[in-house]
Amino acid sequence: MDIQRSILIVALAVVSYLMVLQWNQDYGQAALPEQTQSSPAATPSLPDAPSSAQSSSDDIPSAVADPSAAAVAATPASSDELIRVKTDVLELAIDPRGGDVVQLRLPQYPRRQDRPDVPFQLFDNGGERTYLAQSGLIGQNAPDKSSGRALWNSEKKLYELAEGQDKLVVDLTYSENGVSYIKRYSFKRGLNPQCSAREQQLKKPGCIDPSSYQVDVRYLIDNQSDQAWSGNLFAQLKRDNSGDPSSTTATGTATYLGAAVWTPDEPYKKLSMKDIDKHSFKETVQGGWVAWLQHYFVTAWVPSKDSSNQIQTRKDSQGNYIVGFTSSAVQVAAGAKGETGAVLYAGPKMQEYLGSLSPGLELTVDYGVLWFLAQPIFWLLEVIHGLIGNWGWSIIFLTVIIKGIFFPLSAASYRSMARMRAVSPKLQALKEQFGDDRQKMSQAMMELYKKEKINPLGGCLPILVQMPVFLALYWVLLESVEMRQAPWLLWITDLSIKDPFFILPIIMGATMFIQQQLNPTPPDPMQARVMKLMPIIFTFFFLWFPAGLVLYWVVNNCLSIAQQWYITRKIEAATKSANA
Repeated sequence: MDIQRSILIVALAVVSYLMVLQWNQDYGQAALPEQTQSSPAATPSLPDAPSSAQSSSDDIPSAVADPSAAAVAATPASSDELIRVKTDVLELAIDPRGGDVVQLRLPQYPRRQDRPDVPFQLFDNGGERTYLAQSGLIGQNAPDKSSGRALWNSEKKLYELAEGQDKLVVDLTYSENGVSYIKRYSFKRGLNPQCSAREQQLKKPGCIDPSSYQVDVRYLIDNQSDQAWSGNLFAQLKRDNSGDPSSTTATGTATYLGAAVWTPDEPYKKLSMKDIDKHSFKETVQGGWVAWLQHYFVTAWVPSKDSSNQIQTRKDSQGNYIVGFTSSAVQVAAGAKGETGAVLYAGPKMQEYLGSLSPGLELTVDYGVLWFLAQPIFWLLEVIHGLIGNWGWSIIFLTVIIKGIFFPLSAASYRSMARMRAVSPKLQALKEQFGDDRQKMSQAMMELYKKEKINPLGGCLPILVQMPVFLALYWVLLESVEMRQAPWLLWITDLSIKDPFFILPIIMGATMFIQQQLNPTPPDPMQARVMKLMPIIFTFFFLWFPAGLVLYWVVNNCLSIAQQWYITRKIEAATKSANA
């Protein structure tokens, strides 16, 4: 009968495992865009969806737009009219109506690891979502008005960074009332030609220049009219309320999706969609930045540090969320020339570079309330990776270091648990002696603990101490773009998502079971039954955790088992010698 029951349990476990694998295969990956699925062999390019942007007062900051003005709807630009730009790290499209960036892809960051030919799409306008970067000049005689946006001209419809070329400049031109404008986009090469394709794919330090995701947007104003010109620069990010396409978490804890700004009082102030729904935010700052955050990626407008800017959020009539700034007026005398502009960053959350771009911008790598632990953990992990070159092995070495730091505290706790295990026969004798008299049983147990110098709560300390570190590491692995699609070995090809075969969670559950066997059995039968279920519960709980985090927990459990086994064996030997 026992053999039949064991066979049924094993068969049920195998069937359950296979069902989970099939579910993960069917529903565990994000679907690719329809146009990509229909032509798998197509050369990566920007989608040919027409821009749905319309020129209206919605695109003009509310502080300047005239709400009573009749909006003149411009004809949306077709795919043939969009101005396309390709560098080695960016593929984007600019709508000549307004000169806004309406599409942007990141060729070095595939949407899915199994389809490296499909770049992740950050900006979109008319496809899966509305998300674009807008900028312009507003004022009484500026080209962008509440009645319509400027229609820019360009010499070519396709600009490509040529081989050996380090910089690409795209000029858009517009003239009106004796004033000539140039809207200049400047791009940089990002890939280091001295790095191999594999090193570039693995994002090896020094192989991709973070500044290549920075786009300089300048306005050159040539005032040949007979009167002075005055205008304000505005720059903003517009997004709908669709979900985060870059999110890989399936644990119920989603990364922050929303706006953020810099203020003198708060260098990183979140402004969620719910906040914008309730009320608009408005504040005048010196320099600063505005950004929109999602998992792994951030877009930000960074004005000049010495400019005075009015930061604001609002919601347009179509339900899109807008965060942006309007700079103080630029004056250009008759017959003179002037210039203004800002920086657009659109790419991965690279902490060190973002901090150098503008103070506080590095905080968009949002590690939550435990950021003070997460940042040094990431720094140490990055240092180890610089020596080893593999994020999986770096996590293992980090675990060893953290375990070494907590060794004295863990050793004291394991000694307490070993002593409790050694006095288990005495506890059983007390239980038989006092029976159901719980008060006398408790008093006798406390006297025994005092005599044997045992802290009954000592076994909880390792877990309690490690939990903040565990949670901080969870956010490091979840939020750091360096972990995205980072391989370890064999079947673990992406440490930022769950183990595709759930092998690491199963090993983690087994190590929890082994560790539990080294602990003293709780005197309370109900508590003992609950503890026996903990490895199973945690195994299912860890199935959808990032593989890198489960790897940390497996290694940590293995080190704990070795440490606890050694201490328990030593104390039990000493107890036998004392009783002999």
